[in-house]
Amino acid sequence: MKLLVLATDPVGADDVRSALGGEDVDGAEVLVVSPAVNESPLAFWVSDSDEAIAEAESTAHATAQALAAEGARTRAKAGESEPLLALQDALATYPADRVLVFVREDDAARYREDDVAGEAERRFGVAVTEVAR
Repeated sequence: MKLLVLATDPVGADDVRSALGGEDVDGAEVLVVSPAVNESPLAFWVSDSDEAIAEAESTAHATAQALAAEGARTRAKAGESEPLLALQDALATYPADRVLVFVREDDAARYREDDVAGEAERRFGVAVTEVAR
């Protein structure tokens, strides 16, 4: 299985396994992408992205390490600040069989995190599972 995980917060192997309906990640090839999402529209518009990029890199690596500990072959990278664009960039070079998008509940969502899964299915024709956390 070639799995793409898009997450703005660290995700554990149990979270991924649950989203996959209990399917094991052992042996799966996984690309973890964490968008460098800003906390607010103001931070986005003044291009205050250094903190967002550092957090995205940390999140991607933590998630990849958790999945690697369960036997997955992983790669991690920070993505564009807009989650949909980060997903588009990843899909351009990584032909995933499945895509999991981990999102925050509405009250905790950051700027530009709304309806990534639905829009991704419409734009890219790929099946996307959205997991609210």
